[in-house]
Amino acid sequence: MKIISMIPARYSASRFPGKLMQNLAGKSVILRTYEATVATNLFSDVYVVTDSEIIYDEIVNHGGKAIMSLKEHESGSDRIAEAVANVDCDIVVNVQGDEPFTERESLAKVLEVFKDDKAKEIDLASLMVEIKDWEEISNPNAVKVIVDQENFALYFSRSPIPYPRDKAVGVRYFKHKGIYAFRKQALLDFTVLPMKFLEASEKIECIRYLEYGKRIKMVETSIEGVEIDTPEDLEKAKRLWK
Repeated sequence: MKIISMIPARYSASRFPGKLMQNLAGKSVILRTYEATVATNLFSDVYVVTDSEIIYDEIVNHGGKAIMSLKEHESGSDRIAEAVANVDCDIVVNVQGDEPFTERESLAKVLEVFKDDKAKEIDLASLMVEIKDWEEISNPNAVKVIVDQENFALYFSRSPIPYPRDKAVGVRYFKHKGIYAFRKQALLDFTVLPMKFLEASEKIECIRYLEYGKRIKMVETSIEGVEIDTPEDLEKAKRLWK
């Protein structure tokens, strides 16, 4: 299988505008993420896909590969699908631009599921990490996921799922980490599927795949890192980097 990585990168993030160009230990967040992804040595190619000349120049001027989007997009999947349409590959891994702690072990686990998927039942795969702190479980910035007995995603939500009506059952809560591995065709299909009400309500793009019957295999990891959604996350990332 030919495997590439695409890193969608918007400059004007709603919760933390310009976050990808913030300084993290001497380099921008997006450059840290790009370099970390390349350093896994799992991909034939790694590209940053962006609508921002600032981000494009940041990557190219540091010797990296970047692609300018030709048009505006509603989601990272749409942005990547445009870029990958004419690229020869089997699997496309979407690494979020705000994931500077991207590491090999978790990505390798995600890619492994496709090697065992002889019947091609898996359309995409992603990561989840157990969370136990109720403040994080309740935080709408942390997307939660519930799975079936084979770890296929049943639903994603910004709310605590499942609702703990009976706390004695010992339910485990999982946070979705924003790294996806797509079969190329599943990614191209996404761009022609209209957004439905569940995705529109939660503002979680992977719900669209579930609404149209795609199968998402979730892989558990214990490596959490830091996703930089807020200025507070950036300060946490700086402390962790040290």
